[in-house]
Amino acid sequence: MGPLATCSSPRKISAWPLVVKLSDRITVSWYRQVPPISKLGADAVGVSGIGTIAAARVVPRDDEDEAFVAVSMYARWLKTHPSADSSWRVGYSDASAHRIISDMSAFIGHYEPDPAKPVKHRILAAGDLNMFYGATRSRLSLPRRDRTVWDRMQALGLEFLGPRTPPGRRAQSPADVPTDTRNTPTVYYPGGGARQKLGAALPTYPAFADPAYRKSVAIAADGDDADHCPVDKLFNFE
Repeated sequence: MGPLATCSSPRKISAWPLVVKLSDRITVSWYRQVPPISKLGADAVGVSGIGTIAAARVVPRDDEDEAFVAVSMYARWLKTHPSADSSWRVGYSDASAHRIISDMSAFIGHYEPDPAKPVKHRILAAGDLNMFYGATRSRLSLPRRDRTVWDRMQALGLEFLGPRTPPGRRAQSPADVPTDTRNTPTVYYPGGGARQKLGAALPTYPAFADPAYRKSVAIAADGDDADHCPVDKLFNFE
């Protein structure tokens, strides 16, 4: 996990981003985590937040032409300063998301979106950003602040891939998003009542990639009623 992990005890933090190898058909080289304050080595990634990002270089079927960078993201909730007098006890997540984007930018460089030019970087980033795509109300979201995260991803040539419906199930009684949303819920609270109804509307595990992956990667949330549903990324390299 790298030296930054020692800055905060994992026992005090419930979730960590990880890139895990599950198949022998790929080769995975994990990037060491180092502070983002100096020139990076080929085997390192600068990380500005504790427990927010993990990255690895993945080579499918020993084909270097298909190599890409896999990034696991977790936009950790951050507590506000006492002087902010915030009513949100959980804190805010958009600052962590922006740190993630800044760290990923090292793999992108000075890229500027241009419809006439193909995206050169090959990145698949997925995880939990603790925010909703397309939020319009602020009961559970910070719509204007959250929108800046999606805008920055797009400006870096990283397209939002899902999970969305179809093929995933549609959010019930969408929270903070329009009623015609295509968001797929990824959080489920068992036990019934208002908490379960709220969970049926919470899509918080987005995936992003360069547009070249639009046809080769399918993003789908598992249909099981788990507390936090897994999100599958299905690759089809031809």
